[in-house]
Amino acid sequence: MKPILITGVGRRLGLATAKALLADGWPVIGTYRSHYPELDELRSHGAVLYRIDLLQPQALTTFIDWIRQECKGLRAIVHNASDWLAEDAGVPVTEVFQQMMAIHAGVPYQLNLALAELLDTEEIGGADIIHVTDYVAQKGSAKHIAYAASKAALENLTLSFAAKLAPTIKVNSIAPAMMLFNEHDDATYREKSLAKALLPKVGGDMEFVSAVRYLLHSRYMTGSCLNLDGGRPLK
Repeated sequence: MKPILITGVGRRLGLATAKALLADGWPVIGTYRSHYPELDELRSHGAVLYRIDLLQPQALTTFIDWIRQECKGLRAIVHNASDWLAEDAGVPVTEVFQQMMAIHAGVPYQLNLALAELLDTEEIGGADIIHVTDYVAQKGSAKHIAYAASKAALENLTLSFAAKLAPTIKVNSIAPAMMLFNEHDDATYREKSLAKALLPKVGGDMEFVSAVRYLLHSRYMTGSCLNLDGGRPLK
């Protein structure tokens, strides 16, 4: 079986996806920026992990060369690596915008172009690229303007790459909203967040994993987005 490349497997949805796909029998290659104890468990189950700051151009080039040398082919790429800088994060706003656009749009753009030949197959819809966007790509965000704009750019890349790489490579997006709380989120924040959806609960990491599995097994879906938002747009 050809491996699935997942960027950002250190925590949360990326970690859950890597665990699930390993359990399904898929070889997994994962990137991470910072070490977490959970990564040792991934390694113990056979994941090949590569530490990299994807925002460093030379590091990204080296990683691409490494993938080409190590892999005869890829079954899928899941672009999960992300950051969440706000305009009031104490970072110059020009840097905030550059970082958000780089990690959410620039890195997937470069990886897709560089690694498409590894995904190519004679089977129609036989390989996948999955972009992890965000609910705010369609709604916008007053507190995370650059973040929302960069996720919207990634959704647009889905359309362009779906057209470019058809018919053998399917390209789709998953746009999650509130899937998991952080440990430091207080009760007031949690209550306010849940109230924004028609289904007032967190989606959970397995809802996201199920969406990834669906796209991997689909043979007739490309250029589309699965919205995991609990009905927020209708609230």
